[in-house]
Amino acid sequence: MIGLISATAAGAAARDRLAAAWPDRTRVYEGPVGDAVRAAFGECEQLVCFLATGAVVRLVAPLLGDKASDPGVVCVDEGGRFAVSLVGGHGGGANELAERVGELLGAEPVVTTATDAVGIPGLDTLGLPVEGDVAGVTRALLDGEPVALDAEVPWPLPPLPFAAEGTRTVRLTDRAVEPTDGEVLLRPPSLVVGVGASKGAPVDEVLGLVESALRDAGLSPRSLAELATVDAKRDEPGIVEAAARLGVPLVTYSAEELAKIEVPNPSDAPLTAVGTPSVAEASALVRGGELLVPKRKSARADGHASMATCAVVRRAARGRLAVVGLGPGARDLLTPRATAELRRASVLVGLDQYVDQIRDLLRPGTRILESGLGAEEERARTAVAEARKGQAVALIGSGDAGVYAMASPALAEASDDIDVIGVPGVTAALAAGAILGAPLGHDHVSISLSDLHTPWEVIERRVRAAAEADLVVTFYNPRSRGRDWQLPKALAILAEHREPTTPVGVVRNASRPDESSRVTDLGSLDPATVDMMTVVTVGNTATREIAGRMVTPRGYRWQEAAQ
Repeated sequence: MIGLISATAAGAAARDRLAAAWPDRTRVYEGPVGDAVRAAFGECEQLVCFLATGAVVRLVAPLLGDKASDPGVVCVDEGGRFAVSLVGGHGGGANELAERVGELLGAEPVVTTATDAVGIPGLDTLGLPVEGDVAGVTRALLDGEPVALDAEVPWPLPPLPFAAEGTRTVRLTDRAVEPTDGEVLLRPPSLVVGVGASKGAPVDEVLGLVESALRDAGLSPRSLAELATVDAKRDEPGIVEAAARLGVPLVTYSAEELAKIEVPNPSDAPLTAVGTPSVAEASALVRGGELLVPKRKSARADGHASMATCAVVRRAARGRLAVVGLGPGARDLLTPRATAELRRASVLVGLDQYVDQIRDLLRPGTRILESGLGAEEERARTAVAEARKGQAVALIGSGDAGVYAMASPALAEASDDIDVIGVPGVTAALAAGAILGAPLGHDHVSISLSDLHTPWEVIERRVRAAAEADLVVTFYNPRSRGRDWQLPKALAILAEHREPTTPVGVVRNASRPDESSRVTDLGSLDPATVDMMTVVTVGNTATREIAGRMVTPRGYRWQEAAQ
């Protein structure tokens, strides 16, 4: 919950805008400001104070305890010009909160955390449990001192300026070791514990078994990703409560799935009880990995039979491939999610001219693999190969990466051994439509006229179908130096079903500095004025030009009555 505190009418107005935007995330604190701040500090994860910075400093100073547990505090001035991350920039999420508050209120976020200021991700912001000399190692990274990465367990990380050797070290490990001087331990969620239990198995027995298995194997519970078991045990109280106490999800699989997994220690008992010869080992191994602790049984002090079994597996790191749409070109049409993925990636793969658009957004140390036109399949293979190495990869494309762009060849190349994240972008058709007016107000279709990858016979069949169905049509790749006859042919097919006065919108370089647009009609459009940087939108039989804009009515009843 985010506590909102203000002292003046101007502050209250901005406060209420946040409350309206985030109704389920915020709580307004009324009354004397000092009392409100103290109450919110004790009850909320974050605070936004619409007060002078000095006043907030004096109010929260006596309340500060530990940076790991203090709430994040953001200060917004009376004029709503700045959103200042004051306390808990990383641990309390104040830096990110300042960014979000700034977006909503039109304020400039002010972040003074050293790592954020120079574009280096903080070691405590990587989403992994962290131990050791975080401050000292971070300071060394900021000062350009050599810091080595010792990846005992490979894991996809954002770009960090690591050296081959250094006096300080960041160690990725799931082993139960203590950090040495000048060392930071990052705990990747690499361990899975499979659990089997008899009906009514006590939670203490299940939990004790899991903890002893990890301890005896020299493994850190902070790297535990999940408990796994068979579907029949998804509601077994001892297993459910053990997962809750360990702070990890409980994942279950069907007996049929588990019965297919080869294990070293099958048994007739679980086969009879739940339909699979293994629960603990099979549920830990079902998604692959290295069996570190074979099936072991719990030991009971009262001499009764064991009621729980477990096995521990280390899963290989899964690389991460984000397929990112950059939009039509304008920076303000690049989504915040796309920006976040670009800054998260340690490897960027893309067309050279698209890389140039966003090069300034990349963190220092990002490895860039760029190539020229015509190498789409090579870029897709490269991005997938880098992800399979355990890297965090961003593969970029213009518009939406899933529309005539890189998502299709990349996903055709990828298998289920990597995580794939799609980041949508504003397409050229949408950008052009917004410039033209509302040409896509009813059913519409996009068709590429490039026959480099699709035979013209197929393209022509699709154009005829769209013409006969009276769909608004947006043509991508309409004309190039070597392809000058396809657009006239497509327009002629549409003209068989539409009047010459049908509005046509032509937009070149939508959203870019040299953008140009015009509305003409089907009978007047000169294809020679169109090139590969142009999007052509042809209306349907209901599309009209109104005040210089293309409008395709939806067919609302009130519109029909007004005609």
